[in-house]
Amino acid sequence: MNGLRLLSVDLNSPHLRNWKGCDHWIRSRIMDLRKRTKQKIQAEERCGGNKLMTTTRSYVLPKDKGKGDGGDDVSAFAESNACSCSGIRSWCPWRRCISMAAGLLLAGLLGLAQACCVNAIHENLLWFSQLMEVQREISFRTECGLYYSYYKQMLQAPSIQQGLSDLINDNLTESRRTINLLQRMNIYQEVFLSLFYRLLPIQTYLEPIYFYIYTVFSLQAVYVIALYLTAWLLSGSWLAGALAGVWYILNRIDTTRVEFTISLRENWSLPFLALQVAAITCYLRPQLSILQQKVMVWLMYVTTFCFSLTWQFNQFILLIQALIIYTLDCLDFITTTQVTTLYLIQVSSLLSVWLLQFCNSMILGSLVLSFIVAVLFIRHCQTGLKTGNLLTRLIKLLLHSIMVLLLTFTINYLTKKALRLQSDEHIFKFIWSKFGLGPTRDFDASLYLCEEAFGLLPLDTLERLAASFLLYPYILTLLLLCGTLAAGAVKNLRRSSGSAEEKNEVVELGEHSVLTVVRPDVAYNMMHTLFFGLVAFSTMRMKYIWTGHMCAVAAYGLCGTEVWTLILTVLRCNSKTLIRLLRYSVPLVLMACLYYKFWPKLKEELSELREFYDPDTVELMTWISSKTPQHAVFAGSMQLLAGIKLCTGRVLTNHPHYEDKELRDRTKQVYQVYAHRSPQDIHEILLSLGADYLVLENSICYERRHRRGCRLRDLLDLDNGHIMDGPGDNDPDLVAASHPRFCEAIKMDLAEYISLFTRTFENKTFHVYRVKKKRRKSTKSWSESSGTQ
Repeated sequence: MNGLRLLSVDLNSPHLRNWKGCDHWIRSRIMDLRKRTKQKIQAEERCGGNKLMTTTRSYVLPKDKGKGDGGDDVSAFAESNACSCSGIRSWCPWRRCISMAAGLLLAGLLGLAQACCVNAIHENLLWFSQLMEVQREISFRTECGLYYSYYKQMLQAPSIQQGLSDLINDNLTESRRTINLLQRMNIYQEVFLSLFYRLLPIQTYLEPIYFYIYTVFSLQAVYVIALYLTAWLLSGSWLAGALAGVWYILNRIDTTRVEFTISLRENWSLPFLALQVAAITCYLRPQLSILQQKVMVWLMYVTTFCFSLTWQFNQFILLIQALIIYTLDCLDFITTTQVTTLYLIQVSSLLSVWLLQFCNSMILGSLVLSFIVAVLFIRHCQTGLKTGNLLTRLIKLLLHSIMVLLLTFTINYLTKKALRLQSDEHIFKFIWSKFGLGPTRDFDASLYLCEEAFGLLPLDTLERLAASFLLYPYILTLLLLCGTLAAGAVKNLRRSSGSAEEKNEVVELGEHSVLTVVRPDVAYNMMHTLFFGLVAFSTMRMKYIWTGHMCAVAAYGLCGTEVWTLILTVLRCNSKTLIRLLRYSVPLVLMACLYYKFWPKLKEELSELREFYDPDTVELMTWISSKTPQHAVFAGSMQLLAGIKLCTGRVLTNHPHYEDKELRDRTKQVYQVYAHRSPQDIHEILLSLGADYLVLENSICYERRHRRGCRLRDLLDLDNGHIMDGPGDNDPDLVAASHPRFCEAIKMDLAEYISLFTRTFENKTFHVYRVKKKRRKSTKSWSESSGTQ
């Protein structure tokens, strides 16, 4: 750059204009020299590695920084992987292309390995290829069966138009109600997949169910590739991507559950979330051209849109992401333009989904939209937020955050009141009850609290992650870089002016002071893993969002320069050669150890053969299909009814998609069959829902899986104010029930039960009863009775 600075002369100066004979020659020589200098610098930059691999060519030190301020003492945080390319300019682009191709090829191979692995495990667990169609469909447990039933329904429709019309005007999913499934549920993936299967010439050699599961397993390949790219972008080495992919595959128990919950919404959405994080990481990298920035913005929009379209809990994930962006903005790690862009991408994605879901009010009433509106409005109105000394800025930030939160909850409250929105109130009840801020007897909240998946993260998860050598480098990377970010945040807040690009953070390490550049992409990923790690510890089911990204962060720590620079600076042996040696040798040694330790276990797992076995459920589904009317209405547990919908196509009273207030009330009413209620009460409830058949399950009526107080019958007793069964304490306000438990008493064939219900099917697990309808008196009998009176 010094050569360019020396050549920055004014060709129109009076001195040069007075040189009459030399004017043209001087101008041409200077322009030629400047051109050659630029070409040399550009060649040197090109051979430093491709832009995807350039990790630390990020910021230029402020111009007012001289050598005395550390201008020449830049550590490996800011050094590029440059090499001397003089005389071999033609070789540099080829080397860059070869490295890029090798890295992308390895990413594809790892993604393919993950897809093949989960497919093989799924086949071996169930012997899926040898199952009857009804057995295959039964394997889609709980809500997975409900979602897959709409894919099956679209394929069985006479035409695409008729199939879409049936989904928009559905009267089979909830009895006596016509609902718009495309508005209520996130099933566009089933719709698109059924369209592809109809249109593509694959019907002759690929069954519909295999097309479905292969698509979901292919998304696992996309997930691995996204993590690979994130680690590569952060560290500048595709060795980090390879390590992240290997860790994800080996920690399959804690990174995914796709092999036995194929249709679950998170299996569709999380790969797009991982792609979005990779796109954000690339977008926050410095020195992107205008075209590259536009491409990244569109990629972020598309991935955020796909993520939001495929999961009903998108608003809560995006809310956490918005909080991350807000934190980085307050601490000056990213620019105002980047912050606004990221917010607008979230808003535009959610509004696009809102339109596709026929103006779903749950999206408009989401907290994330209220939060983004509040942040942008207050930031526009509040000037001078990022001026003043450290104490002044901290006070301003505190007041700013309080104003944002107050305005967020105000906007959200008014929006929900205006829309009369109650669809997601059960989620907030669960959150308040989980942290002891709400009622502990609420039935909807207790259903979540009593499930292990919604409890705290068990410690054996950390033990498994440590056994794969993932936990320790992750913790080391997180501690060191979060410390760096904290020091950088303090340094940023001390500055009264200056943009985010011009701020350098100083990390004090004993007697040494290492000048570093806190890159925005690193800052975002550290905050991302920190926030979602806290969510995972509080709710085990959310660990699948955290553990995948955890692999990328740990791989970045080992293969990047930042962590090694900090460690070697403390040990006073920091050198470029040693850093390069460690960041390549340690990951290779680690992967060799992983191969030695886990390859025999993985081969054993892939060769272990099991078989699907559920004869009672198969018998029940076969009986329903052959012995009941096509439009018969069934009542029972949410999980079982989803399977009945898929296997038999019968009408349901309730189902597992819980994001509707009326449906939650229906479910609690149906579940009274497991409570202490009179047969007359149960009969009235079932008739009001239009039920023709009631399915009772011994596994619920005599449940032993949950502890006392968390069994379904206990939750119903508490909600009804009744004393729970079995030994143990009861709250003093509970009273003894005046009726026996319905699911037990009906099996005794007492007269008052037989007069209202007729047993039509029974095996070791299920009991099916036909609900007798009330007889209506004829007009003649009524008139005779009136005449007698």
